[in-house]
Amino acid sequence: MWYEEELLPHIFVESSESVAGMVIGKIDAKGFPDRKNIGTERYTFTFTIRDSPSCFINVVSWGREEYIRGLSNSFRIGDCVVIENPLVQPKDSEKEERFSPSTSSSYRLLVSENFSTVRSCCNPEIETKLLSLLHLPIKDPQDYYSLGDIVHNGQSLNGNFINILAAVRSVGELKYFTTADRRKGQRCEIKLFDETVPSFLMVCWDNESMQLAQTWIPRETDTKEANLLFSFAKEYTEIGGLDDDDPEQANEVINLHSIVDVFTVQQIKNKAKDNVGKSDLIYGIVYAYITLLHIDSDVSKLIRSRCARCKYMIGTSGECTNTSCPDGSMNSTSIITSFDFWVDLSDHTGTLQSCNLVGSTAEKTLGYTVDEFCSLTEQQKTSLKWSFLLERCKIYLKLIAAGNARSGVRVNLLSCKVADPEEASQTLSAMGIC
Repeated sequence: MWYEEELLPHIFVESSESVAGMVIGKIDAKGFPDRKNIGTERYTFTFTIRDSPSCFINVVSWGREEYIRGLSNSFRIGDCVVIENPLVQPKDSEKEERFSPSTSSSYRLLVSENFSTVRSCCNPEIETKLLSLLHLPIKDPQDYYSLGDIVHNGQSLNGNFINILAAVRSVGELKYFTTADRRKGQRCEIKLFDETVPSFLMVCWDNESMQLAQTWIPRETDTKEANLLFSFAKEYTEIGGLDDDDPEQANEVINLHSIVDVFTVQQIKNKAKDNVGKSDLIYGIVYAYITLLHIDSDVSKLIRSRCARCKYMIGTSGECTNTSCPDGSMNSTSIITSFDFWVDLSDHTGTLQSCNLVGSTAEKTLGYTVDEFCSLTEQQKTSLKWSFLLERCKIYLKLIAAGNARSGVRVNLLSCKVADPEEASQTLSAMGIC
């Protein structure tokens, strides 16, 4: 066998002709036209093994359909395997990373039907060491995108491979479909969340990813690097953030009387800086002016419409954006509407930009339901807008430090009412603010 130990210094060696590792990734077997034998297909299968925190390598196999499918079905992600007689090859980095996962090794292993064997590892000592790597991330803990980053920068990220650190909100059942050319397929929808986004859809299309996803336990994490996210997931669950089918329309039930800390805008920004990297939720009160409130603009920018059946967004054409939604023809009873817009809050110390005002909180603030608001004239909407812009408001807030937010903090309004002048004056005077 073409093997020298210094090529793969960390691979466990059972003999001079075998290597052992834990399977951390698999790509579905695929067939391609065989150029040498016209009318036939060659099949390929790629998987990734790991034997230490920093070392992992891709393993590639080509051959007959029966052999490749049999090899692919012989083990799963998380299994420990021994590969006998693999051929060590320098990898073509440009081609390799287009079709296979990025690895720390400059090489790859080639498994052939005639000369190589892949079998389960039966050595307890090796297996114990390998299994300890199962929930250890292969990427640097800082090398990942938050879900908020993806939402705000999705256009520029299109087509790129990225790393995500998020908690699992729910794992959907496998859905089967038939393509236009009558090929059958399946997919699985996973909803993720983190401290920046309450619900984010991820779709798995390949069998291996779907099988792996079925083992995930919602709202639990299993890596050391996810401890902060776990704390957030736990607290978010405890306050009821995951109780509604539609998290973006859910309104938190929080006892406002329990919120007593009063901040200035600058104090909120400072507190956010102190909490960077933490998942702590901060609740507080601010006496401020709403300095941006575009409620007299296009209604489509203020109101979000969702399908009542699957909770997906309704597109500009008036149809559900979920291609698998059973409710194909939309009607007024099939659509849920709610307020969802941003406001800016300002006091003498600065401005908090892009604060979220949504759902029933927005209805109570404006004094109108969505339907009632839509029936207002433009003049009435403008008058309503200026009734807030000219008055200091008492605003209850929920704050989450978020580096990708414009003010360094993600702000959700829990309540907003025009402040009692005497109460505001006494409170601000007690804080040393004239």
